[in-house]
Amino acid sequence: MSIFQCFKPFVAAGLALAFVVPANAELLTEKSLSADLALTIAKTAYEVCAQQGYHVSVHVVGREGQILVAIRGDGSSPHTLENSLRKAYTARTFKSTSGEFAQRVKDNPTLGVVHLANVIALQGAIPIKIGDEVIGAVGVSGAPGGDKDEACSQAGVDKIAAQLKS
Repeated sequence: MSIFQCFKPFVAAGLALAFVVPANAELLTEKSLSADLALTIAKTAYEVCAQQGYHVSVHVVGREGQILVAIRGDGSSPHTLENSLRKAYTARTFKSTSGEFAQRVKDNPTLGVVHLANVIALQGAIPIKIGDEVIGAVGVSGAPGGDKDEACSQAGVDKIAAQLKS
């Protein structure tokens, strides 16, 4: 009797179990930002800041923190592109504005999550939500103050508010 023959019943049982699916398993249904909505958010945020004379960069990230849209505005400083991404990623990751995250870091400077890749404690980004579900975030960098960056981000989300109804 070969080794294979000895283990044949166990191999067969293992293969059978590999294809067993729990009776309550189901596919996930998630809402995600479309390219058109992400473009609208980014363009609106950029235009609101540009109308005020601010040279900004804008990022919109999706539910996984992936980049959906990036705009480096005319005349914006090189660092604004990186900062708008990091702000958006922070807002998505922590499901709150990047300004709220910055306040948490200020209140607790030893907060370990501040050292995670792509996280930054600067105001300027807001999460994009359907109800309580975060489906992305928008971040702006380059206006003279995080509050102005955040206002442009908010304008972008406000533009598509009707499509974000649950």
